[in-house]
Amino acid sequence: MECGRELHGRRDKKFCDDQCRNSHNNKLSIDGSPEVRHINGILKKNRKTLEDLLPPDGKINVSGKRLRDLGFDFNYFTHLYTTKTGSVYRYCYEFAYLALDNDFFLLVKREKK
Repeated sequence: MECGRELHGRRDKKFCDDQCRNSHNNKLSIDGSPEVRHINGILKKNRKTLEDLLPPDGKINVSGKRLRDLGFDFNYFTHLYTTKTGSVYRYCYEFAYLALDNDFFLLVKREKK
């Protein structure tokens, strides 16, 4: 299915080796849109920044300047969560940030249920 070489072995074999199988599956999973790839790259970078800053206990206050210096882009997040008190957490996958006063942010990780 990938390279067009003659196959040997089982009758239902589709690829000549693991490299061809992986190459074929990688092509199927890549979105062709450059814009989508660009946004996914930003989201992954944001997620990694939050993950790297978060200590093992799971909460920290960080300045917006520090986040921006690390390349964090506040325009991109995966979803919002609004608490009963009206606080809005912005998520990058399982990591979230909450805007506080004076350009500070509370970073947290979503707890597993």
